[in-house]
Amino acid sequence: MTQESTLDRPLNELAAAVTEGRATAAEVLADARNRIQQGEPRVHAWVALDPGADRSAGEVDAGRRSGPLSGVPVGVKDIIDLAGLPTRCGSDITSAEPVGASAACVELLQSRGAVVVGKTVTTEFAYFKPGPTENPAAPGHTPGGSSSGSAAAVAAGMVPLALGSQTAGSLTRPAAFCGVAGMVLTRGAVDLGGITGLSPSLDSLGLLARSVEDLAYAQEALIGAGAGATGSGHILIWRGSDLDTVAPAMAQAVALAEERLAEDMPGVGQLDWDDHVQTLAADHATIMAYEACRERPELLGRLDELSAPLGELLRTGQRVVNDDYQAALIRRDRSMAELEVLLRDSGVIVGPAALGPAPAGLSVTGSPVLSRPWQLLGLPVVTVPGVRSGDGRPLGLQVIGLPGAEGRVLAQARRLERLIAGTRTESDE
Repeated sequence: MTQESTLDRPLNELAAAVTEGRATAAEVLADARNRIQQGEPRVHAWVALDPGADRSAGEVDAGRRSGPLSGVPVGVKDIIDLAGLPTRCGSDITSAEPVGASAACVELLQSRGAVVVGKTVTTEFAYFKPGPTENPAAPGHTPGGSSSGSAAAVAAGMVPLALGSQTAGSLTRPAAFCGVAGMVLTRGAVDLGGITGLSPSLDSLGLLARSVEDLAYAQEALIGAGAGATGSGHILIWRGSDLDTVAPAMAQAVALAEERLAEDMPGVGQLDWDDHVQTLAADHATIMAYEACRERPELLGRLDELSAPLGELLRTGQRVVNDDYQAALIRRDRSMAELEVLLRDSGVIVGPAALGPAPAGLSVTGSPVLSRPWQLLGLPVVTVPGVRSGDGRPLGLQVIGLPGAEGRVLAQARRLERLIAGTRTESDE
């Protein structure tokens, strides 16, 4: 029988093995690199590997750096600065010169003992133009965008943890398509210094891991568990059909989740909030366009060098007047106040993380529409893996809660993951 690799253990066990001397950070790093070497010709998840990773692992093994993530190999999305490597943002127009300092979130990871392996593929400036990454869980299908490389690296078993980001659906969708767990952190929970953003009101950091349990461990290691770290409270089921057509397989996945949650606990109801959800989704698009062209003014002079979707976003933003932008922010705040009453500090929303399984091909990354309302509100969101379509493609569900209740969101996500693990829908699409 082949002995289980330390790299395959849950994050808490991996870190404990390194801390207690049953494995070394250098050995775990070598295992991760070996898997990258074997899988990268097929997956294309990485932009560059960090030559400083050996030094970082050596510091952990020498006891100069330690913490709850000791020896854990991590991938970092290539909009996030990592000292010694360039930040290319999935674009040829960015500088190829290495940056001098790492982003605050990278330094936070390293302070907890993590070993950054390298930088993962992103779409162009974290928008729609795809990179080369394949979906390890659904070959021939998109891994989603824009945290595609991070999600694929975790799904392929190359690293157990990766950093991504979300402005619209950039983390939730790749997690759903690749069959991994993902968490969009509450906006403002971590310092975004050193990250190339697109929209300050919308940009959030996120985590990708193999399971919700690993996500919860990493989130607590970085910023604390948050309040309500139990699975108590009510659940509101959201079907997503108020925003766009949900594929039959995804509709079946939501119905399955509802059925199993209702059998497992009382307090499962329906989200009746269509008007707010539709308005928030529309306002998200307005705010994103308005802020993108003002956050990245240097791109306005290079529109002919950008992809058509990004160019159109910036042109749209130039046409949005300040009064419309301010009105969208006011509506956002009103909806947030109502949601706080609706969830009453103990509730969460469970719904589809994407319209369906990953679309075929690599030319599109799928629609982010089901993430737009919640991203505008800056909420913590966990993508839960477990259900697959009839043909085997992952179908992620999302658990949405209020800021400050991250522990409850994660607890309910763990419950959901347990209830839906290994299930399939009847439909392929």
